[in-house]
Amino acid sequence: MQFGVVLGDDERVMSLSTAGVAAFSGAVLFGSEIPGEYRIDRSGYEPSGAPEVVVRAVDVDDVRRAVTLAAEQGLSVVVRGAGTGLAGGASAGAGTLVLDVSGLRRILEISTVDEWAAVEAGVSGATLDAAAGLHGLRYTPDPASIAISTIGGNIATNAGGLRCVKYGVTGDAVLGLGVVLADGSLVHTGRRTAKGVAGLDLTRLFTGSEGTLGVIVEAVVRLQPVPVQTLTVAAYFDDVEQAAAATAAVLAARVRPAMLELLDEASLREAQDLLGVRTRSAGAFVVAQADGFGARAEADIISDVFRQYTSRIQVGDDAEAAAELLAIRRAALPALERHGRALIEDIAVPRSRIAEAVRRITEVATRHHSRIYTFGHAGDGNLHPIIVVPGDDAGAAARATAAADEIFATALELGGTITGEHGVGVLKRQWLEREQGPDALRVQRQIRRALDPQGLFNPGKAY
Repeated sequence: MQFGVVLGDDERVMSLSTAGVAAFSGAVLFGSEIPGEYRIDRSGYEPSGAPEVVVRAVDVDDVRRAVTLAAEQGLSVVVRGAGTGLAGGASAGAGTLVLDVSGLRRILEISTVDEWAAVEAGVSGATLDAAAGLHGLRYTPDPASIAISTIGGNIATNAGGLRCVKYGVTGDAVLGLGVVLADGSLVHTGRRTAKGVAGLDLTRLFTGSEGTLGVIVEAVVRLQPVPVQTLTVAAYFDDVEQAAAATAAVLAARVRPAMLELLDEASLREAQDLLGVRTRSAGAFVVAQADGFGARAEADIISDVFRQYTSRIQVGDDAEAAAELLAIRRAALPALERHGRALIEDIAVPRSRIAEAVRRITEVATRHHSRIYTFGHAGDGNLHPIIVVPGDDAGAAARATAAADEIFATALELGGTITGEHGVGVLKRQWLEREQGPDALRVQRQIRRALDPQGLFNPGKAY
C-alpha cells in the first residue's frame, strides 16, 4: 500500500485485521465509526479528508503496536491527547492513524521525599496536582486548559500557563520521558535526580517537538511544595498602556509574582458578562498572585506599585476571594468563543514592549476591520490576540488571516516570537523560517529525518 492511499471501510478492516488489530487492548475504530472530533483540535483548523483509523491506546504496548502497524500499512501517525491544542498539531486528515493516548492515565509513582511524580501521558495536570496536594506538593505548570489537557500534550507543545513568570513553562518541570520511536522501540530519557548531565539532553529534544519525533507515553515531572500562603492582587486601569507600565514596574521592583496576567478592556467586559458579575468599567485589568513565605511582603509591594497608576485595587487573601479574581482571567477565552470561531493567536515580545505590542494589535484590528481581543501573561510578555470570526460574516475569515499575518510580523519586529506557548503546528509553519532562518530549520529537519526516516509522525506539521 502506498502512503496516503485511502481504502474503503471494509477493505481497511480486512487489511488491518490481518495485520494484528485484535492484539490491541484498547478500541480500534475505522472510517465511519470515527467521531468527527478526531479530525480537529481546538484551533479549528480542518484538514483535507478524515482519519482512516483511530487506536484508543490503554497502555504502552498499544502505542508500540499502533506505531508499527501504521508503518506497515503506509499510514501517518497523529498523536492525540485531549485535543486542546491551538495550532492544528493534532488535526488528522486522509491517510492517518490517530493514536489517542488519553487512556494512559495512571499516576505511576509520587516521591514525596525527592519531590517528583511519574505519570502516563494521558493524566491531566489538574489530576496530578490534586494527587500531589495530598502530600503537601503541587505540579506547578498551569495552562488555562489544565483541567482537561493532558500532560503528554502539554509536554509535546511545551505549554505555558498562568504561573510561568515564576515557575517557567512545562519543560522546566520535566525531568525525564518515556517515548515510543518510529521503529516501535521504547526509550527512556532523563533522570529522577535533582540534577544530571549524562549524555545529550534528549528530554529537552522531545519536549516541544509537537509529535514529530516520537510518542510521549510517560513522564517524570518535578513537584514543588504547596506554598504556605498565596495572595491575589487585582487592579483596574484606565487603559492598556497604563496597565502594561504597572506590570513592568512590578518586575522592576524585583519581586517575582507567581502570576501576572493582563486583559484589555474588551476582554474584561466579555469575561465579566459571561460570569454574570457586576460590571466594573475599566480600560484594562491586571491580576497578580504572590506565594510562599514572602507572599505578604510581595503582595504589599505589588499593591504599592499598582497604586502609582490606579486606586482601583482588590486583594484576595483567602481561597474564595482569589478564585473570584482569577475567574475573570480564566473566563476570557470561553467568553469570546460565544461570538464565533476564535482564532487564538500566541505571540511573545520583550516585557518592556507589551504596551507597544497591544497598541499595534489594536491598529491591526482597525485596519483589517476585525474584532481582536488581547489578553495574556504580562509577566513574561506572552500575549494572546484573539481574532473572533463571526459565522454570519462571509469576509471575516480572510480579513482575520491577513490580520494574524500582520500580528506575527509585528511580534518579530519588536524582537519577539510567533509563538510563546502554543506551538507551530500547521497554522504557523510558514512563519517559522522567518523567525529562525533557513539554517536553523535545516538542522531541525535533519534531526527529524534521523529519528523518523519514513516521515511517520505528524507530516506537514511544525517544521
